[in-house]
Amino acid sequence: MAMLSLCGLSDDTLFKSKCEVEENEAFETFQSDNTVNQMNLYSLPGNPVENMRMITARDTMGRPIELNFHHGTTTLGFLYQGGIVLAVDSRATGGQYIGSQCMKKIVEINDFMLGTLAGGAADCVYWDRVLSKQCRLHELRNKERISVTAASKIMSNMIYYYKGYGLSIGMMLAGYDKNGPSLFYIDNDGSRTPGKVFSVGSGSIYAFGVLDSGYKWDLTDEEAQKLGQRAIFHATHRDAYSGGIVRVYHITKEGWKHIKNEDCDEIYDRVKNEAK
Repeated sequence: MAMLSLCGLSDDTLFKSKCEVEENEAFETFQSDNTVNQMNLYSLPGNPVENMRMITARDTMGRPIELNFHHGTTTLGFLYQGGIVLAVDSRATGGQYIGSQCMKKIVEINDFMLGTLAGGAADCVYWDRVLSKQCRLHELRNKERISVTAASKIMSNMIYYYKGYGLSIGMMLAGYDKNGPSLFYIDNDGSRTPGKVFSVGSGSIYAFGVLDSGYKWDLTDEEAQKLGQRAIFHATHRDAYSGGIVRVYHITKEGWKHIKNEDCDEIYDRVKNEAK
């Protein structure tokens, strides 16, 4: 390149074959499509966050369409003397649109560990599946089950690597290992927080209201399961982005167990009749 500049030759295509020139022109066209035409679906963006901000899609009235949809859900988990209880709703929304009333927001990582979903459904499900694979590989390599602490650290490290790329994740990781029960919260910045009581999502403020009034360490299994269901039910009744089916899981040293699925409307009718 220095010799070309010295000789006053700025066009290096004079020294390339026709095939190489055509390849360069095609690559330049691809780059142009990638940055100029932001609605081109076959072009992968360089940075998803910046690319989405540049999209200016409009409706038939000329009004800008909001592409950064609001997320909504309610998930909770808490430790008590009998293990861990996880409870979630099942409504999937994209802004004001209800996409599904039967979304499964608890993912089975292995027989002793569960993950909850809050945020973008695709992001949460994908990374939970990746974590499940990593946990299985650890088990095959080391001939022992991975600890919840180690699994949460793996998840945190993977998500932190993609920090700033627009991931939408607010998950809980709960499980039982040789050290006992553990509960962690992990978000899309890769932060990782251990705790005894968590609630995540748009309806979490309502769920916390019920949990704060009814939670104690020495709950029985039945009391803990009913508390989790009641907290999610009240959240779905007050939060427009939460609803559908209330799912309850219980984790002990024998592994996780699916306790029940019950529709919010059925719970409401039952509670209303009991109050009469």
